[in-house]
Amino acid sequence: MADGPRRRRRPAQEPPAQAAGPDADPMAVAREIALRRLTMRDHSRQELDEKLAAKDVPDEVRTELLDRFEELGLVNDAHFAEQWTRARRTSRKLSGYAVRRELQSKGVDREVIDQTLEPIDHQAEVELATELARKKWRQVHQLPREVAYRRMAGALARKGYGPAVVSEVVREVMQGDPDEASFW
Repeated sequence: MADGPRRRRRPAQEPPAQAAGPDADPMAVAREIALRRLTMRDHSRQELDEKLAAKDVPDEVRTELLDRFEELGLVNDAHFAEQWTRARRTSRKLSGYAVRRELQSKGVDREVIDQTLEPIDHQAEVELATELARKKWRQVHQLPREVAYRRMAGALARKGYGPAVVSEVVREVMQGDPDEASFW
């Protein structure tokens, strides 16, 4: 093994559509760029459109290609939203609100977002926040109560949880520790 920090491999950079040569078919270049992106992970239509625009793919080519990809099922914002939501809530423990913001920034339609996030109710938010708070509690339980409370509340707030969920969860987790019961 080599000593030193590990270097992260950068994904291959796509050339601009114009750099592929004057004789290159813009549709073929656009298709290659989009397929390369889709092999890494699912993308929303807007994300792919922005990537293609950044590579100087003409508007009409982008529209035609993305329409065709939607027909083939390669681009599907509803599927993308479901996958993104599942991944972000599982790995990062993000609140429904935080996932909504991310999906909006990726250009997913509001109706699709609403439908995707509909199953997330208050109880689901509390359960996920509790899981995150318990993990944080293991790191801060030795600190003064007020500091521990602030750190746990801050961690939950940064994940997008609202004040009602934060206070409910942090109090529950801290009360679960017999040494902290006197705090309340």
